[in-house]
Amino acid sequence: MIPKIVIVDYNMGNLRSVLKKFETLKMDAIISSDLKVIENASKLILPGVGHFGAGIARLKSSGIWEVLNQKVLIEKTPVLGICLGMQLMAKFSEEGNVEGFGWFDAQVVRFKVSDKLKFKVPQIGWNTLDHLKQSKVMEGIPNEAMFYFIHSYHLECNDRNDMLCTTNYDYDFVSVIQKEHIFGTQFHPEKSHDSGEKLIKNFIEKV
Repeated sequence: MIPKIVIVDYNMGNLRSVLKKFETLKMDAIISSDLKVIENASKLILPGVGHFGAGIARLKSSGIWEVLNQKVLIEKTPVLGICLGMQLMAKFSEEGNVEGFGWFDAQVVRFKVSDKLKFKVPQIGWNTLDHLKQSKVMEGIPNEAMFYFIHSYHLECNDRNDMLCTTNYDYDFVSVIQKEHIFGTQFHPEKSHDSGEKLIKNFIEKV
């Protein structure tokens, strides 16, 4: 059965670029904020660019917050969070001092780099991953593969078992997470050329 892929629209950016990548891969996906459409999804993409607190407020005011908790926690629907979408899965963020979904025992913190001239914040550009363990979503993606990042905040996981990959930007931070059917990437796979396409295909076809 072909999964019904829904890119969740809570008015926080980069939706069209995500959809365009699915179109390039010839995978059927739709952007929607309609609660009924989200309820019927068999795979979910939670993208996002912007402020953590604003994202949480929009998810709650739209009713999507409750639907996503039902889909992810009760129905065990596979979900991929991208950038802010990944951060929203944490318990708490310094950005707005707001609680997140809490799907991961983690907090979101601002980069604390030692040399602000050498390591600009936000991190903008290409970087590699250090694979900590195997996962279906990372199959066929080597350590030297490059991914596109743009972020000022990053996740700190309290449970190392949730960490799939780290990336170094002055120090190591978590760049890919997984807990059973719940996945998140700090980078933008939709902007990361062949390696990003491979990750998206893995999530849709193998998870």
